[in-house]
Amino acid sequence: MNLGKMLFAQIMEFVPWSSFVRIVVRYCGDSRVRSLACTEQFRAMAFAQLTYRESLRDIEACLLVNQMKLYSMGFRSLVKRSTLPTTKMPLLLRQRRASGSGENPLER
Repeated sequence: MNLGKMLFAQIMEFVPWSSFVRIVVRYCGDSRVRSLACTEQFRAMAFAQLTYRESLRDIEACLLVNQMKLYSMGFRSLVKRSTLPTTKMPLLLRQRRASGSGENPLER
């Protein structure tokens, strides 16, 4: 039986969460959020990148398979496919495409 932390939880310890929360508060990232907070979306997207997931269905399926381990991985709520595309990240990317600038809004 595993007595230590999950590998994903250990990797997430390197994220500067105080800075992350400060940025979310500064840009009102969690305003009008009903189901998936910015931290949960970040964890889901980091998990998808680390496990080479390619689609929302793939991300959801992988997280549902590990449903009993989500809390120990750092997730505090269940991530559903319908909540991932409705968060603010796609909005930032749409604004970038509409403005026609090559600058990434997340690198500011």
